[in-house]
Amino acid sequence: MPWRPMLASDIPAVFDLSLRIHPGYPESEPVLAERQAFAPDRCWILEGKEEPAGYFLVHPWRLGTPPVLNALLGSLPDNPDTLYFHDLALLPQARGTGAAGEIVRRSIENAQPFTTISLVAVNGTAPFWSRFGFRVEDRPELSDKLQSYGPGTRYMVRR
Repeated sequence: MPWRPMLASDIPAVFDLSLRIHPGYPESEPVLAERQAFAPDRCWILEGKEEPAGYFLVHPWRLGTPPVLNALLGSLPDNPDTLYFHDLALLPQARGTGAAGEIVRRSIENAQPFTTISLVAVNGTAPFWSRFGFRVEDRPELSDKLQSYGPGTRYMVRR
């Protein structure tokens, strides 16, 4: 299953995938479209046999200030200093194929000019992200925001 750059025209399929893959973390089509528009050269679609099998939304942001779930941001912040891995989602048939690791490694290799990459790990995925050098950062000021993502959520950074 090959990854290809995500286009604006892919957003309806991304929205459908998001509802199917993680309905507990709903984000609207406009929110997904905004994230893709922030960095179209950093967002990806995993091509399946009959339909997309996954996606990866990535955009520049500010370290220590992960975006609120399902909120339009309006624009990128002045002087973004981290590459933010917003959402990696795969259908069950794409899991275990190495596709997630492939796109994460590719995105890390192409993170320049950023010297940090950050993300919010949900559903117990911190061990997955730690394999790629991400470490949990304890930031008490984020506790309310992280709670909105559910129990076990961790803010992680790769330096």
